[in-house]
Amino acid sequence: MSIEHFVLRPDQRERALNVVGTHVTILAANAVTRSYGITLQEGDEGTGPPPHSHDWDEAFFVLDGAVHFQCAGKAYDCAPGTLVHVPRGTVHGFRYGRGGGRMLEITGAGALAAQLFTAIDHEVPIGPPDVPKLLAVAQRNGVTFAT
Repeated sequence: MSIEHFVLRPDQRERALNVVGTHVTILAANAVTRSYGITLQEGDEGTGPPPHSHDWDEAFFVLDGAVHFQCAGKAYDCAPGTLVHVPRGTVHGFRYGRGGGRMLEITGAGALAAQLFTAIDHEVPIGPPDVPKLLAVAQRNGVTFAT
């Protein structure tokens, strides 16, 4: 079955998901493109995921603000225009810097990112996260948090 092109205008986007303080808008899920996925992510200063890994490639392109990345034990301060490529299995995490930030996330084939973000939005209440619930949702969607 062939994949048809699509155009997604801003007024056609689904609402942003709340993923433990990061607002994630799914622009193209891997299941739709049958290849890559794209999300728009925005967070307030100090928010972002702790070090974790998963079995898909991922890249981030910083649009606004500052984002502090950790990849394979190294730290990077990333300004707008910075691209961060994270190969599958690499332990990584990030925190939004002063004033928050905004970036695109692109995931490789087979990624479960859109499923993960949707599940967290639906199953983990807003506020201080229910850590056992968050860990269970992450594990179910192929994400392992580093200890």
